[in-house]
Amino acid sequence: MSNEIPGREWFQGTIGQTLADSEPHFRPNPHPGEGAPNVLVILYDDLGFGHLNCFGSTLHTPNADRLAAGGVRFTNFHVTPVCSPTRACLLTGRNHHTVGMRAVSNMQSGFPSAVAEVSRNAGMIGEVLQQEGYGTWAVGKWHLTNMEETSAAGPFHQWPTQRGFDRYYGFLQGETDQFHPELTYDQHHVTPPATPEEGYHVSEDLVDHAIGFIRDSKSVRPDRPFFGYVAFGATHAPHHAPPEYLEKYRGAFDEGWDVFRQRWYERQLEMGIIPEGTQLAPRNDGVNAWDDLSDNERKLFARMQEAFAAFLDHTDAQIGRLLDTLEEMGELDNTLVLLTSDNGASQEGGPNGQIHEMLFFNMRFDSADEMIAHIDDIGTPNAHNNYPWGWSQAGNTPNKWYKQNTHAGGVRSPLIVHWPDKVSDAGGLRHQFHHVIDLAPTIYEAIGITPPDQLNGLEQIPIAGTPLLYAIDEPDAPSTRRVQYFEMMGMRAIVEDGWKAVTRRNPLDGSGTDDWELYYLPEDFSECNDLATAEPDKLAHLIELWWFEVGRYGGLPFDERTMELFRTPRQPHTPHASGRYRYVPPVSHIPAGADPALAGRSWTMTARVTRAPGQDGILFTSGTQNSGLTFFVKDDRLWFDYNAFGDHTVVTSEVTIPADARELTARLERTGRTGVIELRIDGDPCGSADIPWLMRMSSSTGSDVGHGTETAVSREYTGRFPFAGTLHELVIDLDPTRSERERQEQAQAQFDSEMTRQ
Repeated sequence: MSNEIPGREWFQGTIGQTLADSEPHFRPNPHPGEGAPNVLVILYDDLGFGHLNCFGSTLHTPNADRLAAGGVRFTNFHVTPVCSPTRACLLTGRNHHTVGMRAVSNMQSGFPSAVAEVSRNAGMIGEVLQQEGYGTWAVGKWHLTNMEETSAAGPFHQWPTQRGFDRYYGFLQGETDQFHPELTYDQHHVTPPATPEEGYHVSEDLVDHAIGFIRDSKSVRPDRPFFGYVAFGATHAPHHAPPEYLEKYRGAFDEGWDVFRQRWYERQLEMGIIPEGTQLAPRNDGVNAWDDLSDNERKLFARMQEAFAAFLDHTDAQIGRLLDTLEEMGELDNTLVLLTSDNGASQEGGPNGQIHEMLFFNMRFDSADEMIAHIDDIGTPNAHNNYPWGWSQAGNTPNKWYKQNTHAGGVRSPLIVHWPDKVSDAGGLRHQFHHVIDLAPTIYEAIGITPPDQLNGLEQIPIAGTPLLYAIDEPDAPSTRRVQYFEMMGMRAIVEDGWKAVTRRNPLDGSGTDDWELYYLPEDFSECNDLATAEPDKLAHLIELWWFEVGRYGGLPFDERTMELFRTPRQPHTPHASGRYRYVPPVSHIPAGADPALAGRSWTMTARVTRAPGQDGILFTSGTQNSGLTFFVKDDRLWFDYNAFGDHTVVTSEVTIPADARELTARLERTGRTGVIELRIDGDPCGSADIPWLMRMSSSTGSDVGHGTETAVSREYTGRFPFAGTLHELVIDLDPTRSERERQEQAQAQFDSEMTRQ
């Protein structure tokens, strides 16, 4: 009878009344079998098809090249145009609409295709492999959790440690400052272990922890294979690198993007990365000829590419440390390594690039003449830089357009498969058409398992991907993937047997048309010869097929909205439900998405304190040294610093704070595109200042109460500057929006914010 108790189904012995008439049976530990490979997925962010040296560039990536030399490169591999959907596809083997990740995990639509989290009916690789006896860990960027649920308040059900990873160290949001990251260790937020002045960079920190996870696991359980997921912040903006890497590339790109794009295209032809006869796509709209640029533009834009190259080089060195560790431990030969990128090179830098990328999302486009004074900040903690479109298109060589677009520049990515125990023609090329949903079933096939129909008690959505290991053994075999649809913010594409139909629009301003283009990829790798007029029947068939496929995989209704999604009502039971935020310190760091939504609003911030003279410090701060706002006490006076990308509006109380003061208040009143900040002590005004322009978005970094971070928003203090008195509570009340224009601007600000976090 006792065997009927739920959870005892594993027991194969007998249970009698006494030990004498019973037979024991020990519960087996799950294990995938002797010789089961380790699996290591390395995912770049915003890396273009042509950026790696082994895919045609002249950039320094010796460790990616090392993987390519010992493995095979897939030249016709595709992803989604932005990050969260690609990550959802990769980790589940299903299409992004199917699992609820239509776009970034900051965005919900009110329909099942966009719920800002991955369905639990779509088990992730780690969840499947845990049940097979694998150790699992992840480091780096996650961006698969609703951003409102990334604070210490949770809920935690979509954090990495509850989606199949035993251990996690990284950042939950879509981007982070590489020198001052917002870090999460398992299920709690932590501060970086060092500062950039002490040599800190997050890519090194991530690999340190990856190596630690491997050594911890293999030292105690050498028989237990691991599944590791390394998702770098590189090469997403900000393009940050240590000084010695920045110095290495001084002057390296003075010839300009036209020369490098041509050079890389010719290398791709010579290497067989692209088919003979492939055209180099013309410059995208908005990209000027290098020779037509001014001296300041050429100098500035070359420096921005130097920072990118340094960032990529430094990241590659960390991959080398990880590979060296596996080799030293004798694990590399039986480790299946998959290296790819989540989408094409980024367009968020705009035509001129940015010293502070957030300016782009405030619709402020500084000229090269304005930015040139800050050229030496590029790549350092003093900038949040991104490069211009011309260099982005060079990274996507030979393709056109960028990340966010469903043309090849957005969706064709490099893929390297390295598995010395199985690859017979090391250094080979494979040209079969495949998609990121094919990686999960590839891993399952390599291990020799079939993913379950039921996982953790939930019926599983069928896997849509198909394994690609056949191509390793049969280089010339026809592709097993005939059809794949694409959709991102209204941009659409579909591929069937080499034919591709595709549309393009600009999601940043909602413009564009649904004019379809048609390409035959076997003869037009770079999508240069539009056959829509010549082949109307083929185009009509593909458009009809697109509707079928998007419906089949749960992508309906077709939703062209972008910023309109952020005018949907605030949902109950979220951090933003009431328009009031009340914090009772000590409070953990509050990531962006869960922190107060202050952009474009009037608001009142009140700190209730007990303090004595000399007890100074931060009451509230949001952002970094590059941009943000901070409310603090210094020299017994009340201060507020509104840091608009280095332009500081600072107001100080006209009087010292009385010892018996209990309420310290900052009031921001929006006046159109500008504002007024007023300070109050126990309700009495004591200072004010005009803010020349209000930021629609100040930073992708979140907020802190009662202290700051090592990256001080204000020049008036350094470091964390904790409040030395007692901060009983800090309350922020948002004013109601007063007009439809304000609602639209707030929606646009939030949309722009999310577009930085892809």
